[in-house]
Amino acid sequence: MFGTSKKKFHSPRITTVIGTGTEIRGDITFCNGLHVDGVIRGDVISDPQDKSATLTLSELGTIEGSVRVGNVMLNGAVVGDVVAGNRVELAPQARVTGTLTYAMLEMAIGAEVNGKLIHAAEQDPLQLQYDGNQDETGDEVGEKEVWTPENAPNT
Repeated sequence: MFGTSKKKFHSPRITTVIGTGTEIRGDITFCNGLHVDGVIRGDVISDPQDKSATLTLSELGTIEGSVRVGNVMLNGAVVGDVVAGNRVELAPQARVTGTLTYAMLEMAIGAEVNGKLIHAAEQDPLQLQYDGNQDETGDEVGEKEVWTPENAPNT
């Protein structure tokens, strides 16, 4: 009865592999699946709303930079912020040093997050800066009236 209709996450086909002994310096943008056994010194980016984009970091892999991906499966080390638009799985040897933002989180015993855990729904929406004519109180600001003896109020 319970758990029979539970949807299981299926990672997409791996289209890119960064093997053991390989070090990349610079940002990586990818789609579909990226598997990392080596070292990346730069940001790893995919569309966070793309539920098919998945980063898999093995226990041999390290990323020194920010990660922005739809799904993240970690068993290695990330030094930087991780933003997952959909799902994060932290295996026993996973180490994250930075802020981890997620929609769904699965964390095994032994995994470490040295930083903040932020549920995506709890994150404050980005505030756009108003570029109109308003002051701090929200009142419209027009031309400033200069007080002279002729237009001063009678007191």
